[in-house]
Amino acid sequence: MPNRANLLALPMLKAGIVGLPNVGKSTLFNAITRTRKAQAENYPFCTIEPNVGVVIVPDDRLAVLSELSGSAKTIPAAIEFVDIAGLVKGASEGAGLGNQFLANIREVDAVVQVVRCFENDDIIHEMGSVDPLRDIEVINAELILADIASLEKRRTSREKKARTGDALSRKELDLMARLLPHLDGGQPALTLETSDDEAALLRDFFLLSSKPTLFVCNVAEDDLAATLADPDSNRFVAAVRKHAAESHRAGTVVVSARIEDEMVELEPADAAEYFAALGVTDSGVSAMIREVFSLLGLRTYLTTGKQETRAWTIRAGAKAPEAAGVIHTDFERGFIRAEVVPFEDLVACGSTAKAREQGKLRSEGKEYVVKDGDVIEFLFNV
Repeated sequence: MPNRANLLALPMLKAGIVGLPNVGKSTLFNAITRTRKAQAENYPFCTIEPNVGVVIVPDDRLAVLSELSGSAKTIPAAIEFVDIAGLVKGASEGAGLGNQFLANIREVDAVVQVVRCFENDDIIHEMGSVDPLRDIEVINAELILADIASLEKRRTSREKKARTGDALSRKELDLMARLLPHLDGGQPALTLETSDDEAALLRDFFLLSSKPTLFVCNVAEDDLAATLADPDSNRFVAAVRKHAAESHRAGTVVVSARIEDEMVELEPADAAEYFAALGVTDSGVSAMIREVFSLLGLRTYLTTGKQETRAWTIRAGAKAPEAAGVIHTDFERGFIRAEVVPFEDLVACGSTAKAREQGKLRSEGKEYVVKDGDVIEFLFNV
């Protein structure tokens, strides 16, 4: 497989970690950005700013392919996580670090909201008690209030343009006429039912509450195994799961930030032993990272060979030429076809040659939509 500069790579998308003070947000950020670098010998975590970290996307398929091909190196996909300043009630009016909080959320592509789902008298909650649904609504309300203020300013300018006959402004006003009451009712913009045209307009509003969201339930160390086995066994987690699905159309994952923090200095074998002693196979953070990757609308296809095995990041729905262009512009410009075999089929066959013999390897053209886990070799001519 080619080992060329990634000249047309997607800009790395960002997920912002948010939450009230003392919910485990920063502990989780510090832990994942310091430990999630296994198998990334030439793509280790790097600190871009004090509160921004690049984290690899855990993908067990890479190690399997690398061994199958005898690859010299392995390169995983990666995303950025941003540890956003803690929010307090009144942030939309500038309370606490409100202005910084809202500005940072505007710059990320998805929101990871950490919710405290454990009781501990030694860790004081900002609001005096543990109530994850209240915490969610505090943050939700501040985002919605900021969005309402933004839309009211936009509406004033669009009303002036609409009076001159501007059709686009009229469409925006029609959408705002439905959106503002929706927000006033405490519902985030991402839950508004829209047509395809309205969805495109909504994206141009750049609203905070329209960003895709994942809720991370931070549980106590002693509760992790039981909660991972049955999330609804933890009453806090059960409430968050129900609320996230019904009110935000969002998913949830369960982690223990404290355990992640304790794992920072452990070698992989020791970490596995630590997990086994707790009765779990993983802490939940790997699942969290993969969920965020998907939430950002990203997928990976794979290339493998003697030089390297690599996960290439594409947007969901990308066609073969666009996916080829992520490797090099020449691959897209001179695209001929893609030789594709699903990961599972390649592993079952044992080699590309055997996959071809058994009819598992396909030749796909320009209209082929690349699937997550496709192992691809591109043919091109320039």
